[in-house]
Amino acid sequence: MDVDLIFKIAAVGILVAVLNILLSRSGREDQALLTSIAGLLVVLMVVVRKISELFDLIRDLFGF
Repeated sequence: MDVDLIFKIAAVGILVAVLNILLSRSGREDQALLTSIAGLLVVLMVVVRKISELFDLIRDLFGF
């Protein structure tokens, strides 16, 4: 497993957390929620891509 993947996920998490705090304190809770959801979707897309690569590797390994 790449350490880069962990750093990418952590960077997205930190960025979303900072934006969420800034938007919440300025009274824009709805935009803060949308920012959190967008960050979650970005991380899920990265994780799903890596899981897809894992399944492709397993399929190639066993010759299916």
